[in-house]
Formats: sequence, structure tokens, C-alpha cells
Amino acid sequence: MAADEIELKTAPADFRFPTTNQTRHCFTRYIEFHRCLAAKGEESNECERFAKYYRSLCPGDWVSILQFFECC
Repeated sequence: MAADEIELKTAPADFRFPTTNQTRHCFTRYIEFHRCLAAKGEESNECERFAKYYRSLCPGDWVSILQFFECC
């Protein structure tokens, strides 16, 4: 699926994060996505829902920063 074909939707409610500040929710969804990739492999489509969740919650600048620190 190309980047221009991705349909972003709001992640489902997660009752671990009841307040309006979604910073921790964003980070947790990002980590869940990468844990899924590590467990299932990068070729697996099962992790795509986690990718959609973190992409809908996290501002693009935050994702860039998280990806930068992931490589180091």
C-alpha cells in the first residue's frame, strides 16, 4: 500500500489513557507496532492496525523523532 493510499482513522479508545493528553498513548501505540514487527516479522500484515493507530495519534514531527532515535 503506497503512502498516498493510507486512510487514517482515529485509534480506538484505550482506557489506560483516560486523560486528554495523548502523548503516552501515542508512544505506547508506536512501541506496540514495533513489538509486533519484531514478533511477526516486517512482512506481516497483522501489524498494520498498530501502524494506523500510532499514525492517527502521533503528530508527524513526533514520529520523525521516534524513528531517528530508533536507529541510534
